[in-house]
Amino acid sequence: MRHFLASLSFAAISSALVACSSGGGSKSEISDPASASEQAAELGLIKVNQVGYLPDGQKFAVVPASAVRQFFLIDGNGEEVYKGKLEKTAGWEPAQERVALADFSDYEQPGRYRVKVEGFPLSPAFVIAEDVYSDAHDAAIKAYYFNRASTALPDAFAGAWARPEGHPDDRVKVHWSAASGMRPEGTVLASPKGWYDAGDYNKYIVNSGISTYTLLAAYEHFSRFYDDRTWNIPESGDKLPDLLNEILWNLDWMETMQDPADGGVYHKLTTLNFSGDVMPAEAIEQRYMVAKGTAATLDFAAVMATASRVFVKWDAAQAIRYREAAVAAWRWAEANPQVVFSNPKDVHTGEYGDSDFADERAWAAAELFITTGDQVYYRAFKAVGAGAGVPSWGYVAPLAHVSLAFHSKDSLSSKEYEASVDALVSTANGLVDRYRDSAYRVSMTTQDFVWGSNSGAANQAFILLQAYRLTGEDKYRAAALGIVDYLLGKNPMDYSYVTAVGSKPPEHIHHRPSEADSVKAPVPGFLVGGPNAGQQDNCDYRSLAPAKSYVDSWCSYASNEIAINWNAPLVYVLAGLMAD
Repeated sequence: MRHFLASLSFAAISSALVACSSGGGSKSEISDPASASEQAAELGLIKVNQVGYLPDGQKFAVVPASAVRQFFLIDGNGEEVYKGKLEKTAGWEPAQERVALADFSDYEQPGRYRVKVEGFPLSPAFVIAEDVYSDAHDAAIKAYYFNRASTALPDAFAGAWARPEGHPDDRVKVHWSAASGMRPEGTVLASPKGWYDAGDYNKYIVNSGISTYTLLAAYEHFSRFYDDRTWNIPESGDKLPDLLNEILWNLDWMETMQDPADGGVYHKLTTLNFSGDVMPAEAIEQRYMVAKGTAATLDFAAVMATASRVFVKWDAAQAIRYREAAVAAWRWAEANPQVVFSNPKDVHTGEYGDSDFADERAWAAAELFITTGDQVYYRAFKAVGAGAGVPSWGYVAPLAHVSLAFHSKDSLSSKEYEASVDALVSTANGLVDRYRDSAYRVSMTTQDFVWGSNSGAANQAFILLQAYRLTGEDKYRAAALGIVDYLLGKNPMDYSYVTAVGSKPPEHIHHRPSEADSVKAPVPGFLVGGPNAGQQDNCDYRSLAPAKSYVDSWCSYASNEIAINWNAPLVYVLAGLMAD
């Protein structure tokens, strides 16, 4: 199966994705752009998922408060095909807005539509279709290819965003903080491949950990969806599915970050300072392996244990190597249970600091138990007492419950198994309650609008889909769809927060290749961080409201940067909704 993303140049992809959501020249098109802009500024806009909706899923639009009580769906011919009553106006505190919901969940006819409300500009166009998220998914996973280190991106695969090789990482030095008897300071090592972590050019084990696991879980849970799905990367057509090939690019790098002498794992591969806004090939500063740490080593153990069971079907020897690496890392972490990473005095790049390793220990123990069957790891998991909640790079305990709930029903007592199921379902129940109470029909609350809020939202959807897969109850799927709607346009900023996806995507992301290249459009498929009440970058924010603390500017690293751990749950959720 080859989707149209795989067969077009990426210049065409960007245009096609935007055009799909812009609606073309239907009878309902606004004829006077200037007056439409003035009217929108005065009245506000109707907010919809700018990509679209599944036929059998919940479907909401958000309409600014007014005296109007009816709404209509307009089809591509400008005809009214559905009429509904707007729900009661309610306030949404994160945006400091009062809005009304237009609910057209019971309309399932495939096609392209807009929402019409008297006195407002028509909504952006959207599609109702079974495969409505297909192109958005493929763009979001292809973004990892665009962030590969140690390789050129040829025109055949990268289109307009082709670039020369950057960071071969074949002469990385051991930093003084990582020096050992076997590898003294200045030792030169090779550590190629991997993904650039975010808008910068460094590579971090902790953030790679949750990103790689989430993509591995997508394959474990939805393998039939991925086995014949391609998106035009150099490995397309070989024996591995494209998803596993992309994951392998990062696993190959992660393996080089383990010290073979003792099993410990270096925290990051980095320059001493962030590079300027230049292309990868122009960022030529010396790179270093920096200090081992307990968080990095346990995250590595969890990922390698997971990779071992995923890749065993394809390469038994490789699977054994991953398992042995995971066991060696676990042993190092047991001998070094509290090695806290903080940036050495001469290193000024991303820290990913953490001092509580209970969640990492629980996650690594769970994955090793599933992969090896050795009860010693489950006893270690129980001893930690893994918490519930929504995962993030700094809180990975829920990932342990995800894996145990889907792999250990026959190897645990019913009480032990149900403990992990309950951890996931109870978290999801809380999210469903928030979704139902929200004037925007999204499970995010004021406290969620922090750095990487869009990643937090996507991880909420990730947990909701676990509950849906475990129980089959549609309330969890509906709440997950509410988050997808939010990320793809049904939000107070009227943005689809994924580059090149939707009618109003970000254009000026904090991502060095997108800023430094000669292409006007940013690299496609990246989920930006999203509204961040902290506004730490002091850019030109137009509002102090948490859900409006976003600016589409290179300046805004606090709201408009991209990161591999932000894309991963989006990829998982879109796959899960289509594979359902």
